Amino acid sequence: MVEKVKVKNVTKIFGKQISLAKKLLREGKSKAEILSQTGCTVGVNQASFAVNEGELFVIMGLSGSGKSTIIRMINRLINSTDGDIEIDEQGVMGLSKEELRHLRQDKIGMVFQNFALFPHKSVLQNAAYGLELKKFPLDVRNRKAHEALTLVGLTGYDDQYPDQLSGGMQQRVGLARALANDAEILLMDEAFSALDPLYRKEMQDLLLQIQEKMHKTIIFIGHDLNEALKLGDRIMIMRDGHIEQIDNPEDILTHPANDYVERFIEGVDRTKVLTASSVMTQAQVVNIGKAGPRVALRRMRANDISSIYVVDNDNKFVGFADAHDVSDLIKKGSEDLKSVLRTDVPKTSVDMPINALINDISKAAIPYVVLDDDDHLLGIILRSSVLAAIAGEEVSA
Repeated sequence: MVEKVKVKNVTKIFGKQISLAKKLLREGKSKAEILSQTGCTVGVNQASFAVNEGELFVIMGLSGSGKSTIIRMINRLINSTDGDIEIDEQGVMGLSKEELRHLRQDKIGMVFQNFALFPHKSVLQNAAYGLELKKFPLDVRNRKAHEALTLVGLTGYDDQYPDQLSGGMQQRVGLARALANDAEILLMDEAFSALDPLYRKEMQDLLLQIQEKMHKTIIFIGHDLNEALKLGDRIMIMRDGHIEQIDNPEDILTHPANDYVERFIEGVDRTKVLTASSVMTQAQVVNIGKAGPRVALRRMRANDISSIYVVDNDNKFVGFADAHDVSDLIKKGSEDLKSVLRTDVPKTSVDMPINALINDISKAAIPYVVLDDDDHLLGIILRSSVLAAIAGEEVSA
């Protein structure tokens, strides 16, 4: 993967006694202690991470955690105290005013919480504003702005004004402005926080749809964990300027890095994030090319189970055998294990969200089997495993 944005050992301290604050920071003093002794606020402390090209990277934390400070340092709305930030391997901190202006115009789009629309400009003019700054001809910027408005679902609103739109629609205009400018990197600072829940969900869904088409590099700042879990390819959780954990949504839920992250994720709806791969367990299997009914029954008795899964020589799923049926087969003197196999077994894929399966799993008479695209058996889903995962307990393999 190509690393589009690199943040290297970045620290930001606000205040006048910065040298003293840096010394105390090196001595391991806390954010509260440094504030008390110097009046300085540690916004970010030795942060290092990278955002991959085409990734939707979510930075989240409570108020004062440093998340918004980081995004403002990436496009140098504020300067770091220490460390460096690179975009496409170009150091941001050493750029001249002219170079920084080109970086912001050519590579970075910003989507704000408060929409930041011009009330006296039409929707089309607002969407075209970045292109206007870059001195694109009127016809070109209108065409690009119109295409961006269509992409965000605002076809027909070109000549409307911001006060004629709902909050959700105004935020769509803000997103269209960034897309019209063809920015490679979108910085979204609490972009959906001011929206009502319905509009917020619509914007989340819209962003995912656009990202699926355009594969932008997006750094999204937020404080809502459910939103982060829905949107993020990876999530970075911050506290008091420190990075606590960077991971994909599923691993954040199943393997929190410390007690703080564990407390942070309490109460989240795990069914919306966990997939079949998180809750599946290993299946007891026999190979139909090598085993007959006696081997199958012996395997069931040895593992104290009443059924077994059957695969072929390539580990492709063939069927499901019940101990009673296999025992009857042996009594009849038959070696044809295939004759008693059930093939009407509920199936799913590894990346299927649990919330799409949970109702059916609760009603299914037999466990779901998890298969890959070539029908290889990867595991099975037991109701007990699903309940354990939702409760935040470890699922045994």
